This record gives sequence, C-alpha cells and structure tokens, in this order.
Amino acid sequence: MPRYEYRCRTCGDTFELSRPMAESSAPATCPSGHDDTVKLLSTVAVGGTASTPASAPAPAPRAGGGGGGCCGGGCCG
Repeated sequence: MPRYEYRCRTCGDTFELSRPMAESSAPATCPSGHDDTVKLLSTVAVGGTASTPASAPAPAPRAGGGGGGCCGGGCCG
C-alpha cells in the first residue's frame, strides 16, 4: 500500500499515512486532530548499477551529426 506524506497547516507537523491509491486525495487528519492538512509532493529515488563501468570511456560521436527531429535531420530547407 502506498505511503503519502502530509503537513498540518495548523501545527506544522509532517506525517505519513498508508492508504490505497483510490483514497490518495481524501482529506487527512493530523495525529494532533487538526483537519487543515496538505498532501506533500514526494520524490522517488531509484537506485541500481550502471551497465558499463564508470571508468569506461564515453562512446565517440557519430559522423554526420544529425540528432533527430526535422531540422536536426536535414529535411528543412
């Protein structure tokens, strides 16, 4: 079940609630009993490992430039 973070506008406390996604926008009451709360925007951190070692050299740029898009591909003009 997702956890959502809220801040109470009355007392300034920050708290979390576990609730279904369908109830994510439902009003939340702070642990002190205040109803004036706002849901905070949470960030997600994704970790992992790179597929190439950090010491590997960057690949050489391709000859001819380009880069997609109409004007980057030379079809304009």
